[in-house]
Amino acid sequence: MAHKFSASIWKEDDGYVAQCIEIDIASQGDTEAEALANLREAVDLFFECAPPEEVTERYHPEIQVAQFEIAHG
Repeated sequence: MAHKFSASIWKEDDGYVAQCIEIDIASQGDTEAEALANLREAVDLFFECAPPEEVTERYHPEIQVAQFEIAHG
């Protein structure tokens, strides 16, 4: 069964970090695409290897991502 996840990706030093918001797992890569691919692998391994209790504890599918705007300065 396929599940959809959300990722936050940002530049850090000479590479990129990608973080899965629903599970709080992160990975990195030299490019945004590489960081996201590495994150996919990390999340897949988490579900494959983590005990069910840890999956239940860390997986929060109810988290939603929204963007908003403010005026400042």
